[in-house]
Amino acid sequence: MDSESSRLGEVFAAQRAAFRALPYPSLAQRKSNLRDLAAIVSQNRDAIAAAIDEDFGGRAKDETMTLEVMQVLQLISHILTRLRRWMRPSRKSAGLLYMPARARLHYQPLGVVGIVSPWNYPLDLALSPLACALAAGNRVMLKPSEHTPRTSELFRQLLGERFGEEHVAVITGDAEVGVEFSRLPFDHLMFTGSTAVGRSVMASAAENLTPVTLELGGKSPCIVGREAGLSQAVQRICFGKSINSAQTCIAPDHVFLPRGREEEFVEEYRRCYAKLYPDGELSSDYSCVINDAQFDRLQALLEDARSKGARVEVANEAGEWTAGASRRMPPHIILDVSDEMTMMQQEIFGPLLPVVLYDSMDEVIEEVARGERPLALYYFGGDRRNHRRILRETHSGGVVFNDTSIQFAIKSLPFGGVGASGMGSYHGHEGFLTFSHARAVVSKGWLNPLRLGYPPYGSRVHKLIERIFIR
Repeated sequence: MDSESSRLGEVFAAQRAAFRALPYPSLAQRKSNLRDLAAIVSQNRDAIAAAIDEDFGGRAKDETMTLEVMQVLQLISHILTRLRRWMRPSRKSAGLLYMPARARLHYQPLGVVGIVSPWNYPLDLALSPLACALAAGNRVMLKPSEHTPRTSELFRQLLGERFGEEHVAVITGDAEVGVEFSRLPFDHLMFTGSTAVGRSVMASAAENLTPVTLELGGKSPCIVGREAGLSQAVQRICFGKSINSAQTCIAPDHVFLPRGREEEFVEEYRRCYAKLYPDGELSSDYSCVINDAQFDRLQALLEDARSKGARVEVANEAGEWTAGASRRMPPHIILDVSDEMTMMQQEIFGPLLPVVLYDSMDEVIEEVARGERPLALYYFGGDRRNHRRILRETHSGGVVFNDTSIQFAIKSLPFGGVGASGMGSYHGHEGFLTFSHARAVVSKGWLNPLRLGYPPYGSRVHKLIERIFIR
């Protein structure tokens, strides 16, 4: 048996025993844990960036710094300045009928939390939920992705230097270890990854009635309104679709574009891409696709679309591309798409951008509303009527008007999906609440007007019922 598999139960038992010994860490203890986590990230940021670069086969250090290191540190800072207020019991109304009584919510740590993190943002999507779980006073077992082994091993080393294994433990290993991990009777389990694997994780957790938070993805649409300035819209779409080579759960998956503007869109996209990456896909700022399996999957999507009648435009200046050994794939704009193409049925998760042409906003709203609910929805344009329609007639984890991907960076907002894109949320106060139990507490005085409603029942109770319920 794999050594990691064999120690899962031991680590879980140790963390549960440690939690029983200290079931409610103080504010000072929690802040100390968060500062230790921030110090790990800040003091080892170069080593972390180097490990991620090696795992990807090419990922810019500046991209890791801005999209991961900075995001974790900003979240921890946000929590530290608000944690005292979040931990304070909140008052609730007991209602006149039950007076004199005080009703409050006490926020209690859950216990031992499991976190399964993905490969696409191996730092942020592991340590941001860890920060929320520590803020809520929990013990944590973290299972990072087997597809970023150097980063995962570095996490084990760095977290082990600051935290005892009975507090924070990193479990490495393959997918089989991940399956066993999700079967542990955690007090809460958080998974970030694909919808297909999310279903499996939820089924495993159900065996122990373990509550889950699922951060998945889906086909996040980007709508370009007729009134939108195309240059500004394309610039922001291109950025959101290019960072991390579009291996981002909230990257625009496909674009709805007014019919007749497709050629203008392609030329503007090429111009924007060339400005962001002057050396195209060979630019050191442009990330590689993570591994051969993902690279082959994306090429298969391309070939499937071509075979079914799509016109493919490579977004680099040359307008062409030959697959090489580096796994650097430039953006491809896919025109003349149809529902029969595989890329229109699955989350793309890479630098392929189908363009769906439309004649009216009604058909766009209908198309978005009838599909599975995505993690993000983007709209470009200033038409307030369309803004209202987007908010009222569609569902998604989040909505952004006139930009892409920025919602993840705003730490005061919850981040999470709905339906097939996930359940539950984290970041900010919602992250603290996700990993806490809101315990109802009622304190009653010695006066007890409710005794008038005690048995034996008679005219007094009848009058009370009539006064309260009969209108």
